[in-house]
Amino acid sequence: MSRIAVYPGSFDPITVGHVDIITRIAGLFDEVIVLVSQSSQKKALFTAEERKALIEKTLKHIPNMKVDIFEGLTTDYVRQKKAQVIVRGLRAVVDFEYEMTMSSINQKLAPEIETMLVFARPEFYYISSRGVKEVAMNGGALEGLVPPTVVQPLLEKTRK
Repeated sequence: MSRIAVYPGSFDPITVGHVDIITRIAGLFDEVIVLVSQSSQKKALFTAEERKALIEKTLKHIPNMKVDIFEGLTTDYVRQKKAQVIVRGLRAVVDFEYEMTMSSINQKLAPEIETMLVFARPEFYYISSRGVKEVAMNGGALEGLVPPTVVQPLLEKTRK
């Protein structure tokens, strides 16, 4: 039986923190699915297809990683893919309460699926997609915040 993990998120855009977590978990599982989640409650800068393409381009060096798009309950997607684990990244204490609530809801919906919290490395605690977009919109330097493959597309989206 393959060990499959699903790492869901908006990835709008993917940051160096996301890349670090994906790289680390790829060594723990046979397959990692980076799931671009779509939410009608969030206004995304990039379309789901654009986010998927940026992730694939950025992480093409990870052979056991694939990217997919899904709208709906993550637990439904995880079951559909016969995965065992939902991976969530944790940057700071402020993320913990939200992630604990989501983990509890997922446990109620799908008790057979585990949630694995992966702590961001300290050098990435402060990086968020929202913060990165703010930096880009205001002409700040993006190096060290997003992968090089994301810089130009992000600048194009934020300077229109």
